[in-house]
Amino acid sequence: MLSIAGIALGADTLQRRYITLEECVALARNHSAQALVAKHTLRAAYWQYRSYRAEFLPSLKLTGSLPEFNRRIVRYQREDGSYTYVAENSNTMGLGLSLTQRIGLTGTSLFVKSSAERVDLFGNNRRTNYMTVPVQAGLQHDFFAVNELKWSSRIEPKKFQRAKLQYIAQLERISAEATQLFFDLLIAKQSVDIARLNLANADTLYQIAKGRYNIGTIAQNELLQMELNFLNAGHSLNEAEVQLQLYKFKLISYLGLVPDLDWIPVEPIRPTVAEVKYDRVLALANERNPQLIGFEIDQIEAKKGIASARADMGFQANVQLTYGLTQQAETLPDSYKSPMDQQGVRLTVGIPILDWGRGKGKLQMARSSYEIAKVQAAQSQEEFTQNVYLQVMRYSLLPAQLELAAKADTIAQNRYRITKERFLIGKVDVLELDKAQVDRDAARVAYTRSLLSYWQTYYALRQLALYDPNTDRELDIEPELNGLIR
Repeated sequence: MLSIAGIALGADTLQRRYITLEECVALARNHSAQALVAKHTLRAAYWQYRSYRAEFLPSLKLTGSLPEFNRRIVRYQREDGSYTYVAENSNTMGLGLSLTQRIGLTGTSLFVKSSAERVDLFGNNRRTNYMTVPVQAGLQHDFFAVNELKWSSRIEPKKFQRAKLQYIAQLERISAEATQLFFDLLIAKQSVDIARLNLANADTLYQIAKGRYNIGTIAQNELLQMELNFLNAGHSLNEAEVQLQLYKFKLISYLGLVPDLDWIPVEPIRPTVAEVKYDRVLALANERNPQLIGFEIDQIEAKKGIASARADMGFQANVQLTYGLTQQAETLPDSYKSPMDQQGVRLTVGIPILDWGRGKGKLQMARSSYEIAKVQAAQSQEEFTQNVYLQVMRYSLLPAQLELAAKADTIAQNRYRITKERFLIGKVDVLELDKAQVDRDAARVAYTRSLLSYWQTYYALRQLALYDPNTDRELDIEPELNGLIR
């Protein structure tokens, strides 16, 4: 009892800071660790999308070897076509600039290159040679292969759209979690207030009971019951104080609040519940819920797996065509004079002959993965629709539930007040007074829990359909997207 009282006294010495539900939610959405994780997850998705978009843009690359020194024996081809081995003692330096463009529709790569190379031969016959390629153009194309860019153009935009919607849904989940912690603290505070009031009432009634027992108007068992009520009230207050500190620590940790303040939750006013239409909520949820977009992505990726497995087990061909100008000389300026043209054609093919069913097995696995994705999507869609229906039903019943809880709270408070007055004049016994007190306390907490139920359902609807049922507007982050990804 003394240690708990000391903790409570320490809490009372802290400076009080009142916090509303709106402030709690705003802090959670902007400053909590979960909000920071959601923001960086969105940033990662944005840069992944930017990387995908960059695949369709020309890329410029500078390469070089500075230097490449060799002292070795190498094979050398004579003019008559025969080979001999000679000692090489050389240094090579080269620089190249290439511009590459990929065509998303066909998967073809187009490129333009320019390069220069210098070779220094050491030893008895020292000399320097330059070889330049002022310009070289070409293309490379894979036949019958999976066009990665084409599939990416179907997948990556949906992934980024899902990431944006996931960020909105994450904020709503964070809001719901912060609301739960706020009401946990509020109910704990109400429990402490109720316990203190009950302790004061129990002390008063116990003192009155002792006086009435001394004059013989009540029996000893009633006096003992009043004393027991007083002791139980003290125990309940200690337990309530512990719970209050526990939920206060949880809220402080979640929101990142200053722990040196005594945070006091302010009970929210009774909200106005707007009318919602199931068809509109379901339409928005089917269109904007990130989970459903994820099912679409899974099916597209499964189709890509089928195409990839089919391509791997079939005929493959790759062609590379090049055309350019080149020249060599003993000085760099001369190597750019009177260039000669050069052409190149390379065709490579691959024909699977025997793989012991490995390719067929991969294809069947890919097809099974696609069927699994379809079944899971259909089942999840049905469960999702049912969840939307239940949340809309709960939201529609909230006005009546709030009205009943408020009325029950008022009745229970009045009943306890009347029962206490009648007990003081000896009209009711202690058991009836105890029951009235229990009902009063339960009704107070039940009303607060009905407020919590409203906010939980409210944020559940926002998270499912990504729209605000109070304003009937869709939730969107496009206006603030630039600030989020910086």
